[in-house]
Amino acid sequence: MAWARPAATIAVVVLALASSLGRAWDQDRMAQAAQRVGPRAVASVRALQPLLASAAATDERTLLASVNDFFNRRVVFTDDLAAWGSDDYWASPLETLERGQGDCEDYAIAKYFSLMAAGVPVAKLRLVYVRATIGGPGGAVQAHMVLAYYAQPGAEPLILDNLVGEVRAASRRPDLTPVFSFNSEGLWQGAAGAAAGDPTVRLSRWREVLAKARAEGFQ
Repeated sequence: MAWARPAATIAVVVLALASSLGRAWDQDRMAQAAQRVGPRAVASVRALQPLLASAAATDERTLLASVNDFFNRRVVFTDDLAAWGSDDYWASPLETLERGQGDCEDYAIAKYFSLMAAGVPVAKLRLVYVRATIGGPGGAVQAHMVLAYYAQPGAEPLILDNLVGEVRAASRRPDLTPVFSFNSEGLWQGAAGAAAGDPTVRLSRWREVLAKARAEGFQ
């Protein structure tokens, strides 16, 4: 299944550009939310906010690497049952930072909202459910989530992942096969397929985490 993304509609592009004008995050609200969540969240926000503030002077490829590294270093992979006592819990960015633990969805969600907060347009970002082959060809296949970044419509995406620390082009990740993708504006089959509806209707956990991220000042 192809990773390449079809050209965005004019409406989506306009919405994305509008959302990226000015500062896309609320510094005070984020700090206050961190105080409510806990001390590890407070310490992490103090480290994250300078990264977000410097985004205007940073090229997007460097920003991707910085955000990817920030969360990969601060979060230890832990399944939801061990971290949250639930089979499938989607944590907000501050919840993940406070716990210092998360599964693949939590990494991808935290990176997505941080890049949006730094001003990266929504249209350039997609959370992608994939089938990941672990241990090379012939290895075990498991469900996984990554964050894909498209520099422009139709471009080969760059993949932000907790399994591989380096941000790599999709062609350098033959271990990943996209199943479906989504962001704040849409839901698609695969990473490049036909639109499949409103993600806030089809994915209740996504609707919940969107509300939590807004409350935390990431939007």
